[in-house]
Amino acid sequence: MKRIKLILILPVLILLSRVIPTTGQVIPGIKTGNYLQEIKTEIELPKQATPPILKLFMANNQIAAVTANGVYRNINNKWAGDTFGSGWRSATLDFKGKVWLASAHTIQQEGVTHQLDLPEYAKNDTILCLQWENEKILQVGTTKGLLTYDGNWNVVPISAGKRVNSILKDSKEDLWVATNDGLLRRMDGKWVNLDDDLMAYGLKRTYFALESGTTKADILFGGLFSVGCIAGNGNHWLLRGSDGLPYGPVITIRNSKNAMWFGTDRGLIKKDDSWHYYNGKRWLSDNRVNDILPVDEHTTWIATPKGISQIQQVAMTLAQKAATFEERIKLRHDRYGMVSGSRLLSPGDLSTSKTGTDDNDGLWTSIYLAAECYRFAVTKDPEAKKNAIKAYEAMERLETITGIPGFPARSLVAADESTGQGGEWHLTPDKKWKWKGDTSSDEIVGHMFAYPLFYDLVAEGAMKERVKDLVQRIMSHIVDHNFQLVDLDGKATRWAVWTPDSINFSNNWWYERGINSMQILAFLKAAVHVTGDQKFEKAYQTLTQKHHYAENMVPQKMYGPFDINHSDDELAFLPNYTLLRYANDPKLLPTYLKSTQRSWKVEQPDRIPLWNIISSVALKKDCDLKIALEELQLIPMDLITWRMENSHRWDLPQDQLSDRFGKAQAIRPIPTPERGISKWNSNTYIYDSGSDGYGEDDGAYFLLPYWMGRYHGYFIGD
Repeated sequence: MKRIKLILILPVLILLSRVIPTTGQVIPGIKTGNYLQEIKTEIELPKQATPPILKLFMANNQIAAVTANGVYRNINNKWAGDTFGSGWRSATLDFKGKVWLASAHTIQQEGVTHQLDLPEYAKNDTILCLQWENEKILQVGTTKGLLTYDGNWNVVPISAGKRVNSILKDSKEDLWVATNDGLLRRMDGKWVNLDDDLMAYGLKRTYFALESGTTKADILFGGLFSVGCIAGNGNHWLLRGSDGLPYGPVITIRNSKNAMWFGTDRGLIKKDDSWHYYNGKRWLSDNRVNDILPVDEHTTWIATPKGISQIQQVAMTLAQKAATFEERIKLRHDRYGMVSGSRLLSPGDLSTSKTGTDDNDGLWTSIYLAAECYRFAVTKDPEAKKNAIKAYEAMERLETITGIPGFPARSLVAADESTGQGGEWHLTPDKKWKWKGDTSSDEIVGHMFAYPLFYDLVAEGAMKERVKDLVQRIMSHIVDHNFQLVDLDGKATRWAVWTPDSINFSNNWWYERGINSMQILAFLKAAVHVTGDQKFEKAYQTLTQKHHYAENMVPQKMYGPFDINHSDDELAFLPNYTLLRYANDPKLLPTYLKSTQRSWKVEQPDRIPLWNIISSVALKKDCDLKIALEELQLIPMDLITWRMENSHRWDLPQDQLSDRFGKAQAIRPIPTPERGISKWNSNTYIYDSGSDGYGEDDGAYFLLPYWMGRYHGYFIGD
């Protein structure tokens, strides 16, 4: 993780908050059980089917997909049908369930050779939509008006010159027509343009989609800036960006039992009790939605120019989700026992997954190691113990490979492996391996968070002694080098600095003053717990009594008007948990809790489950555990780093202040299923993120808060 330093001289931070006393109260656990996980699947059409996918119908209990070159029916999950014509642009069903297709200028029933041409006076028009009014009358919407065919062609005069985008018949046999110059309605045989007398000026007389509401007496419409309902009972409504509509114009509407679905040219929208936005290849073959078909209560198909995407709600438990994530790690994210993300040689193609070195292999592996420690403590599953031991040994190797007692490498590769770009690499004496130096505080945070947990919850016998010796070496190295991590060149690494001379007196370390003070105190307390060596207790006392490190850590969370570094939150909350797990000084405990309370107050709006759980453990109160549970459920099953874009949305107002990298950000977090993959160390307010599908996260960022929550009794019932 790269961090930007404050270079301006800051005034002394004055703490205004009061200590929040802890009561030792028992926090009730939340029963989890089944929930509905949304999963996207690509529906494979026959090879002969030519995109785009234009329409989807439920016809005679079969799904019919209309493409540019025919109609294909899904029968018992198998496709039937063959090519039929070409150049189709739209389609509709007749009253017998037969599909009628339209090209730019012709109409034809599937399987029938007879072709219906537009009349001579409309031969230059383009057909946009079709609707059978009854068994004999076909309504045809074109770029220049509405035509009626009942054996003869007729023009609807009121529609002349208007672009007809959608046609609908309601329960009273009235016709509704959405155009670019008004919402037309035929009542008792008489046509009116509702925008001439009734519709709001702000609708700009422009409509794209029509659909029946809960009852056919309700007419749903999609306009330029809103969706609305003209209700049969008079309870009309209108929804726009300020009401939660993510984007528009809405060009397709479908109503299902539990939700309304809206299609746009930049994603899919669902409205049930709340709003949901589906954008990018995590959810759709293509962002333009041509049609939507609610298949059943929990399954919806979406037709796009590039294929059909299925979004399905699948009942599962968080334990089942965790098992799936475990399997992913085993298949694609295990590199010499270390765990981290992988790269994909072909976007989104998991068969091309390749593991590779990462700057923070030690930190990411520690996240997984800690998760497996909690998992074993909760379940006693031998597989969890095996995984924890394997991860521990990989992290242990990061220290032994350097040949410097107590100095862990950032990462390691075989001598003939690529090291990627940049970094400080060293060849081992046997010339079989290379290890990466300039190890940062990030790595030590990970090591010293996970080792005590492994020591307490998993290790036994000789393994316990190995942990003890490793912690002894790491912390002796740091203490003996004046609270620094010293590399092969005899110099302190760039970021692993906890010495009082720098932390308390150097302007370059003002940003890290609080966070690094917390880190070293946590490391020392953990070392005392694991090794029993009083040398570390003495160092702890020196830093707290002589160099006021406890007071330093109270304002450790930097936030506006100062630079907000979300990546540092991970480097604060993990040692915060460790410190409060092993600290036993009643005089300093209120100060530590003051720091936790202050940080939690700042982080609370971010809805990050790991911070919620750690804060609940530390403060002994419920710090939004229900939100933590919701967020764990919302994490997508697909962890490919797809490009996720939200900067065009209407429902996410922009913060007038950009983030630390100058990027635009929203005033509230982007909903988890709708933003890029995050290990809880990135800005969840950033609109656009992702790498176009060239990587996959390992998912340990889900496993850690889940199993930590289970271990502390916050989540029960799985």
